[in-house]
Amino acid sequence: MHTTSGIWPQDRADFVELLHQALEEREIRDALRADPSGEAAVRLRSRALAAADEIAAAADEEYRVYLAARATSTGRGPATGSTGLLLLAVLAPPVSAAAGVVLLLIGYGAGLWGPVSEFALSARTAGWLLTGFGAVTAISGLLALLVTAVRGQGGRRPGRSGTERARRRWRRALLDRGVLPYLRRHLPDPSLPG
Repeated sequence: MHTTSGIWPQDRADFVELLHQALEEREIRDALRADPSGEAAVRLRSRALAAADEIAAAADEEYRVYLAARATSTGRGPATGSTGLLLLAVLAPPVSAAAGVVLLLIGYGAGLWGPVSEFALSARTAGWLLTGFGAVTAISGLLALLVTAVRGQGGRRPGRSGTERARRRWRRALLDRGVLPYLRRHLPDPSLPG
């Protein structure tokens, strides 16, 4: 069975929080009160922190599910290629339309001073092509933005809630099968002298 080889650094805070919660459980707290100096509680907490990866192994399956859900939910944004495509769709319309208008002005302006030259016809043709390209990319850009917005609304929320469910399952398993049993096994024996 594949293991996660310990808790990832960003999840250590969850472990510490669960450890604190477990130390406040009535049976654990009552057993630790037998030591009025409080040293037993400090030792037990330190020992559990040092054994975090060993303790976490009890909830390894739930942790792997949580890591997979988290990776999926953070990997749902637009890919770099589609981000570039969106950027192109936003920049191309105004640039090509502006260039098209300039070429149309040059082409029609050149025709005002005499017979229409080959240059004036080429400028007009290029101007109309660029203006048309600007219109097409503007429509495509709007559609791309609309599709991206719809994917963002429909795709990310379930990913986040699925990640939160997986996180809650992992935390419950870690507390019930890892932290609490570990603390119970390492509670000081009240029959032994302190």
